[in-house]
Amino acid sequence: MPPVHLWNPPYCGEIGLRIARDGTWFYQGSPIGRMPLVKLFASILRKDPGRYVLVTPVEMVGIEVEDAPFLAVELQRRERDGQGVLAFRTNVDDWVEADAEHPLRFERGPSDGIKPYIRVRGDLRALVTRALLYDLVELGDIREVDGVEMFGVESAGQFFAMALAADMDRIEGATGTA
Repeated sequence: MPPVHLWNPPYCGEIGLRIARDGTWFYQGSPIGRMPLVKLFASILRKDPGRYVLVTPVEMVGIEVEDAPFLAVELQRRERDGQGVLAFRTNVDDWVEADAEHPLRFERGPSDGIKPYIRVRGDLRALVTRALLYDLVELGDIREVDGVEMFGVESAGQFFAMALAADMDRIEGATGTA
């Protein structure tokens, strides 16, 4: 990946690029249908305080992101250093393993459901698709965290809490996994 975190060129304004909630990239209202171009843009994407930007060594332009810039669309269980690891493929074909550097985060979504995210790089996250959320719930278990029973998943020796264990019946009903 290009070292976009090291580049600080002048800001040149907005360019009419938008990433929709479903992961579709749009330029001036029209979807970008060429995946190699989307992957190129994704490789120079960065999140700065208050905005997302595409950055090169000579210019920086702002773009709109409706939720997260990426979607996690595939999940694999792998083995790394004797530990089970959850690996996610994004909609731009990057693989990221859930661990201390790439934590899973679970937020409340509409109607008390869960919206899971995984850090891809820097402050860029991928929204984990609903289908993969069901898989995560199936892989989850209950553990005590700071004296409270939490439901979550483990990856690379890290436990990522989804919700209070006592809330799982309500949450499973909202996700349709009950």
